[in-house]
Amino acid sequence: MKTRYSFGGDEHVYVEIDEEMSLDAFFVALSLRNAVAEAKIPCVTEICPSNASFEVRFDPDVIAPDEIMARIKDLEHKAEAGEKRIDTRIIEIPVYFQDPWTHETLMRFRERHQDPSGSDLDYAARINGYDSVAAFIEAYHSNPWFVSMVGFVAGLPFLYQLVERERQIEVPKYLRPRTDTPKHTIGHGGAFGCIYSVRGAGGYQMFGITPVTIYDPTQSVSYLRDFMVFFNPGDIVKWKPVDRAEFDRIEAGIKAGTWAPRIAPVTFDLTEFNADVAGSNAKLMEALNGV
Repeated sequence: MKTRYSFGGDEHVYVEIDEEMSLDAFFVALSLRNAVAEAKIPCVTEICPSNASFEVRFDPDVIAPDEIMARIKDLEHKAEAGEKRIDTRIIEIPVYFQDPWTHETLMRFRERHQDPSGSDLDYAARINGYDSVAAFIEAYHSNPWFVSMVGFVAGLPFLYQLVERERQIEVPKYLRPRTDTPKHTIGHGGAFGCIYSVRGAGGYQMFGITPVTIYDPTQSVSYLRDFMVFFNPGDIVKWKPVDRAEFDRIEAGIKAGTWAPRIAPVTFDLTEFNADVAGSNAKLMEALNGV
């Protein structure tokens, strides 16, 4: 990895740790971002983290662009020796795969897709080498996912599957974006999964939908009263397949204020994960199942 620094207009410095997303790049970016925050540089007004990068907004009336960039570069040694473990949480998110709503939507936009002859799941299973959609869905939910950033639209998490790199599920985005995507769609583009927090345009392949509200500006949902956005970078997600009856039950429970996601505190250690992916994931699942 070689960090790339560049300016974004007159008020931003963009810091890219690596062109490719990896957990190693994420942790370096996290450490450097934390070092910038802890330095309390007076001119810095905002720091926006991403998957393997971050952006710093500064006041150009207080400090020259070259100077702020130099000060950030001086902190890079702290990132290289930064912490490779975080205290976080693992969250079980129910998913209704092959639901009627995303299926109806994807069928309306087949002319924008690489393979108009089938569904998004049919296409994803085939290009990833799975014999059936059922086998693909099993692979998709059987291991946990790491929330590498939250954004693009308010509350939307980007998720990176915690498996060996050669086992990463990858699919391209639509050839042309859709003008509609149901709220809470489970989407996938490149190596990233996501949950669409609001209804709107989109280009990721659609695999299912969750009943879980993840963004609520009214803060009326019981588990979002402290903050309107549910996910944080570093959260770990475990999908749980559900059927229509369970989907409807959970959705009704959220509206009634009687349901909340199952959550357990965990420590994620990057060194341990890289040394033993299966063992690390087993520990995460033990923590979740012990709740």
